[in-house]
Amino acid sequence: MADDILILGGYGNFGKRIARALSRHGLPLVIAGRDLFKAEALCRELPNARPLRLDIHAGLSKVLAAEKPSVVVHTSGPFQGSDYAVARACIAAGIHYIDLADGRDFVGEFSQLDREAKAAGVTVISGASTVPGLSSAVVENLKSAFARMDALDFGISPGQKAERGLATTRGILSYVGKALRPFAGHPKPYGWQDSHRQTYPVMGKRWLANCDIPDLDLLPAAYGFTSVRFGAGLELGVLHFGLWSLSWLVRARFPLKLPTMAKPLLAASDAFNFMGSDIGGMHVTISGIDHTGATLTRSWFIVAKSGDGPQIPCVPAILLAKRLHEKDPALAHGALPCVGLVRLEDYLSELRRFDIKTFEA
Repeated sequence: MADDILILGGYGNFGKRIARALSRHGLPLVIAGRDLFKAEALCRELPNARPLRLDIHAGLSKVLAAEKPSVVVHTSGPFQGSDYAVARACIAAGIHYIDLADGRDFVGEFSQLDREAKAAGVTVISGASTVPGLSSAVVENLKSAFARMDALDFGISPGQKAERGLATTRGILSYVGKALRPFAGHPKPYGWQDSHRQTYPVMGKRWLANCDIPDLDLLPAAYGFTSVRFGAGLELGVLHFGLWSLSWLVRARFPLKLPTMAKPLLAASDAFNFMGSDIGGMHVTISGIDHTGATLTRSWFIVAKSGDGPQIPCVPAILLAKRLHEKDPALAHGALPCVGLVRLEDYLSELRRFDIKTFEA
C-alpha cells in the first residue's frame, strides 16, 4: 500500500524499537529486511505493519517504485565506509529518507545530495540518532544562557546489559586504534584512546574514550565551539581497557582487522553481562561566557535504567518520520544532517513511557 513508512532493517536492534513507536502513533509500516521470518515475527506484534523481504543491495529501486512509501527509515548499518546508494534511490523515487548513521564522513558529507533532493522535492536526513540528533537538541536548549559557547564535552556510556547491535559494534571497531581526522582542540586523536572518567548521576564514574562521530565537525561549525571532546565507553573496566589494548595493537600496525571480529568480540563481551548493570546514560557539558561576561558551565545528563538505553538513539528517526509522513512544512526539502531538527522537549516526551530521567547541573 502506498504511503506506508518503510523501515530498512525494521526488525533489528534499533529498527524494531522505531517500528513499535511508530505503530503506537498509528502509522502504517512496512518492516523490511533480508530475513522475512524475523520481519513476519515483528509484524505479528504490530497491527498496522506488514513484512517485506528486501536486500538493499539488490533491486531496491524496483521495490521503492512498487511500494511507493512516504518515508524510508534506513537502520541497516554500519554506515562507516558506505555510499549513498539508498538515499539516492529514495531521491530518484521521490521518497523522503532518514538514516541513523553515526559515521563521521557519511553524515558530514551528506549535504552533497542537497541539489538532487531539492530538485526531487524531498527531504533526506542523515544522523537521526543520539549524535548529532540528541546532542544538538541539548545544545539548542542550553545555548540561550551563553553569550559565547567555547567548549563542549559530551559522551555516552551504555549499560553492560543493554542490548547491543552487531552493526554498531562493527562501526566502532572500524576506527579503534586508527588516526582520526583532527577536530577542535585535538590535533592528533586516535580511536578508543585518551581514556578519561566521567561522573554521572545514578551511574557513578564511567570510563570514556575517543570515538569518530559527525558531531566533531558539525557542532563546531554550527555553534562555534573551539574545543570539543566526545567519548564513549564500556561499563566494565576490564572490557573498556581490553578494547583500549587492542587499539594500541592497531596503532602499532599489527595486522588486526577488528571489524571482521565483531561477532566473536560482541559474544565475548556479552559473557560478562552478569558483572554489569542495565543502566546507561549520556552527558553534555558546555563551557563559555554568560551574558554578564562571567564564565559559565552547564551540564545535562540523561540516565536510562531497566535496559531502556537503546530507546534513546531511536527518537529522532521516530519524530522525523512522523513529521515527514504527515507532510510537516517546517521540514524543508534538501539533504541535511540531523542538527537542530528535533526539539529537546519533543525528544523527552517520546521517552516518557520508559525508565529514563534527565538531570542538570
